Amino acid sequence: MNLQQKIYKKLLEVPKGQITTYGDLAKAVGLKNGQRVVGQIMNKNPHPVIIPCHRVVMSTGKIGGYAYGEHVKTRMLNDEGIQIENGKIVNLKDTLYRF
Repeated sequence: MNLQQKIYKKLLEVPKGQITTYGDLAKAVGLKNGQRVVGQIMNKNPHPVIIPCHRVVMSTGKIGGYAYGEHVKTRMLNDEGIQIENGKIVNLKDTLYRF
């Protein structure tokens, strides 16, 4: 299994209504300081409907980028019950998934 597959498989554990950070996802697959790598892999996600890359956000609470636009990512997260104000997750600690 390559790194991309490991990251996508790990991301599938994050349930609807919860999020993870690029850094936490990197650590969960054994990457130290791999948040940029995770971001690059999320950007190339060939199956965004199946692999929920919209559930990966920045450790600051900002939602971060999304291949289909931040407005789409915001809407998808809102639809899952995640509150966002001014591009930031409102209750970051309450919605973080722990691997």
